[in-house]
Amino acid sequence: MARNRSLVRAIGRWSLAALMLNTVIGASIFGLPSLLAAHLGRFSPAGYLVTAVGIGAVAACLAEVGSQFREAGGPYLYARASFGPFAAVQIGWLTWLTRIVASAAAADLFVSYLSQFVANSEAGAVRVLVLALLVGIPAVANYIGVASGARLSNFFTTTKVLVVLLFIGAGLMALLLRPAVRVIPQVISPTSGDWLEAVLLMINSFGGFEAALFASGETRNPRKDAPIAIFIALATATFLYVAVQYIVIHTLPTATIAAKPVADAAQHFLGSYGASLMAAGALISVYGYLSANLLHTPRLTFAMGEQGDFPAIFAAIHPRFRTPHVSIVSFAVLLVTFAVAGDFRWNATLSAISRLFIYASIAAALPVLRSKRPDADAFRMPGAMLFVVLAILFTAMLVTRIQASGLSVLATTFGVGLLNWLWMVRYRKSSPSSVLKS
Repeated sequence: MARNRSLVRAIGRWSLAALMLNTVIGASIFGLPSLLAAHLGRFSPAGYLVTAVGIGAVAACLAEVGSQFREAGGPYLYARASFGPFAAVQIGWLTWLTRIVASAAAADLFVSYLSQFVANSEAGAVRVLVLALLVGIPAVANYIGVASGARLSNFFTTTKVLVVLLFIGAGLMALLLRPAVRVIPQVISPTSGDWLEAVLLMINSFGGFEAALFASGETRNPRKDAPIAIFIALATATFLYVAVQYIVIHTLPTATIAAKPVADAAQHFLGSYGASLMAAGALISVYGYLSANLLHTPRLTFAMGEQGDFPAIFAAIHPRFRTPHVSIVSFAVLLVTFAVAGDFRWNATLSAISRLFIYASIAAALPVLRSKRPDADAFRMPGAMLFVVLAILFTAMLVTRIQASGLSVLATTFGVGLLNWLWMVRYRKSSPSSVLKS
């Protein structure tokens, strides 16, 4: 009976890497090139390499920290073990809201792209129906079992990567064999502010790899698989981002102002068929991103409920499918609600800001956990303290770009977390099973 009440460890190394990549490669690869070109011009491909260094420092910290845990929860769990329940609840709320609004923004973008193929898809009841189906199908797949959810994530990851590789291959061939296709990128002299704004945008592009570790409770061997999966996902994403950015700025004359830069670039060297293919690729990418979030994000509230930091019902496991079904349904309902009522700009702002604090918490957790768990059976990152310092400096530098509106959103999020913590202190049952062992 006890065994049937536990989660199933069905996610292997490659599925974990695919889940990370599926979360990282969302819709931004199809829309961000124009924004980066406007900030950095011909230096924009190099911008991804600069950002990859900072993200790499965070990922190095995550590789060690994440390998210590075989339970669900991700950054929330790391903060709880390192800094206690108060910090954990704050990080948990920050992370949960980030995943909800980021997924809602992606869902809204899906409807926008779909309007190119389906008339009136953005109108009233039709939009609500599209969003419900968009979220409902992967929600059902994850409800009936983590294995089916992982297979769905793997399928979308493979498909979206193939579409992007097709764009890259066709673009490089056009640049090599058809000189008339090549354009000279707009000359821009980026300021330090331009660089910081661009890097903050690229944080959103790389963001999400940490979310896959929400599902560590269903990962077969987190100690060995997490570091390798992180490296594979980020190395692959960096290559794809740099290559797509290079092709866009060298094939699209309007790269700095295009609303759909990848599709417009494909139109330039592949014709209307290529543009339609890239638009379809964007739909696949966004849908895959949502399927990944519906797999791993419910494991966050499951972990919080399991630890007593959230209502216990969120820790319920389906007796037949052995999935956190209440957390899955709750996330799906909130996702549709935010997608129907939310604003894309607000969602993107909250997503960018919260990631900085989540990444800083992961880096800060590493030395604390080394002190608390010197004999932990975990991956040990060589030169770890250097990565900790780099990651914290990287996130602190970007925090300086937060505007007043972003600070108000952040304050509201922490306020909700404070109320949650006060509720927890007053009402949580004090049982050994609700306290994280350190």
